[in-house]
Amino acid sequence: MSDPTDAPSSLTPRRAAIAASVGNVLEWYDFAVYAFFAGTIGRLFFPNSNDIDSLIAAFGVFAAGYIMRPLGGILFGHIGDRYGRKPVLVVSTLAMAIPTFAMGLLPTAAQIGPVAAVLLVVMRLLQGLSIGGEYVGSVCYSVESAKPGKRGLMCTASIFGAGVGTLMGSAFADLIYVLPRDAVESWGWRLAFMFGGVVGVVGWYLRRNLPETRSGPATQAHSEPPIIDTLVNHWRLVLKVVGLNLMHAVSFFMIFVFMKTYLREFVGLTETQALTISTLGLIALMLVTVASGTISDRIGRKPVLLVSAIAAILFAYPLLMLINIGTFWIALACQFAFAAIVGTYSGTAPSTMAEMVPSHVRVTGTSLGYNLCMALFGGTTPMITVFLIKVTGTDMAPAFYIMLAAAISFAVVLSIDETSRRKLS
Repeated sequence: MSDPTDAPSSLTPRRAAIAASVGNVLEWYDFAVYAFFAGTIGRLFFPNSNDIDSLIAAFGVFAAGYIMRPLGGILFGHIGDRYGRKPVLVVSTLAMAIPTFAMGLLPTAAQIGPVAAVLLVVMRLLQGLSIGGEYVGSVCYSVESAKPGKRGLMCTASIFGAGVGTLMGSAFADLIYVLPRDAVESWGWRLAFMFGGVVGVVGWYLRRNLPETRSGPATQAHSEPPIIDTLVNHWRLVLKVVGLNLMHAVSFFMIFVFMKTYLREFVGLTETQALTISTLGLIALMLVTVASGTISDRIGRKPVLLVSAIAAILFAYPLLMLINIGTFWIALACQFAFAAIVGTYSGTAPSTMAEMVPSHVRVTGTSLGYNLCMALFGGTTPMITVFLIKVTGTDMAPAFYIMLAAAISFAVVLSIDETSRRKLS
């Protein structure tokens, strides 16, 4: 019997990268499209004379999907820790595609009244359930299939896939917004979600023949269900995974999901300018994540994470203040700066959390911690941000939220051991 900590010899780095990234392409394509069409969705499903309240409702539905992510993490964590990582990757991709496609077919409030909003929420809940195992499953797969000294770099494939998916959503939104507003709100937005369903089917096809990295022999010696073992013996690690990912969750959703809406609705830039800034910022983020994962393999995870968290605390407020000047080139430069800060952290955190958790509960432990963080602080970020701006009366509220999240993550990183040289247990 082979050592369960060794990656299968048939798995090439290229195939592992595909496995890690393809599901995240769909996940973040869907989230990007939803964020880019949040104003339209708010008007169609939550008609209200106050545009801010409709926007809060639309982002509330966006956040609702994250409520299901911890449950999805438990479900897919059990599958991944008991039956192997591959089933998680295959099933979760197809399970995301179906409700994404269905969202493009939903009737609006003008057609069926409040039931439209209920159906929208149901689709988001189904998406959240499947996504609960997707990202962490791909991260664990990457860590276990990576060559020695390359785990940080391999894990950036998941973040890279998120960037690709978000860029695809941005590009599709660009095409749709060329249409007259009536066309966008009647049928244009639907095409974006239906295309996402097609992307999911392609992802399922690409993943179905991938080799396994970890299966039964590594886990059967533990008779307890993985979730029981995790909660009883590894709950401290789960809390650390939550805190570790807090900065990643808040800053990523703030800067690369919500920022387009912020630039248009609060700063006053045009739709084209906001999309351009978001797109170029994402490209920069993707490059930084790969670089940070590589650097963390050489100098360790903790130094990279700590420097990034400190930078967020120091520069979030002045950068957002400059963005609020309302000049395209200044906003673009600040978005690049945010990409450097957020990308450095987001490119290093995935490998760190997977390395922290023992093999027999790796998918369950990381899924539970990561998805709790995303449910409470990630998916809710756009909604909370709009609410904070409304109640405080200041457009600078997003900066304070980022700074608080970064400070908490900084403290958590200080408390954990270095994992880059650790042998996977």
